[in-house]
Amino acid sequence: MELRHLRYFVAVAESLSFTAAAERLGVSQPPLSQQIRDLEAELGTPLLWRTSRRVALTPAGTAFLARARAILAEVEAACAEVRAIGAGRSGTLDIGLTGSILAGPLGRLIRLFGERHPSVLVRLHEMAPGEQPAALHARRTDLGFLRRPPDDPSLRVVRAWPEAVGVALPAGHRLASRPAITLADLRDEAYLSLRLHDSRFARDLWDACLAAGFAPRLVQQVVESASLVNLVAAGLGVALVPESIGIVPRPDIVYRPLAGPAPVADVCALHRVPAGPVAENFLALMRSEFGRADGPAAS
Repeated sequence: MELRHLRYFVAVAESLSFTAAAERLGVSQPPLSQQIRDLEAELGTPLLWRTSRRVALTPAGTAFLARARAILAEVEAACAEVRAIGAGRSGTLDIGLTGSILAGPLGRLIRLFGERHPSVLVRLHEMAPGEQPAALHARRTDLGFLRRPPDDPSLRVVRAWPEAVGVALPAGHRLASRPAITLADLRDEAYLSLRLHDSRFARDLWDACLAAGFAPRLVQQVVESASLVNLVAAGLGVALVPESIGIVPRPDIVYRPLAGPAPVADVCALHRVPAGPVAENFLALMRSEFGRADGPAAS
């Protein structure tokens, strides 16, 4: 028995006319009649009473009609679901990120994506940057967002959006009156940093200070940028932070941009190849919102 048999039978049962059913299906009447006879032979019972004037359902045909309709409806629903998943309009999207990334435009991007693809479930997974490649390879996530992509040729890197680096200072700090600060101005300051051993971004900021002619006087290392801001507010030192973190108004912190040669905090999207239809739709929206600039972020 094939789905064709069910479709042919339903058309005849609903029309109660082989002629009308043949027209509805776009087939000639003799093959249609033969398909119905083959179906009845396979089932071992007549489904239709046929006379020269009319066609009627037998009790078995009435019961079979309900089942055939249900089967065809399930098949159509399955086809629609598969098409939606294949087109990226349905399914799940697992995103790995650090908490500081959400201070930028990613939250708005997720909201826009949800408005355009309401049947996609977006799940966020906060994790350290160093954990994101493993999560992608293990298929625990579909996209990762971080500031410094790893050297992994099996993963694709797309620049998501640009972001500057600035200096977070305690309110009342001697440098707070300046409109901009150079890296060299931080030579003698207590330096607060993201944890160097698991943040390439933190190491790049450290290297930028070395290139400016000094080794930072490191006093504390933390996991998240939000923790850096809290330590700055407590007066424990200064920190280099992404602009999205520094510009959040706080009475106990002053944010100043960096002047002269300065590192950047560009955010990158990381994904497997191929990314998959849902992730591709998210990346397409990202490109339309922020412009397209493939490749790793500048150091």
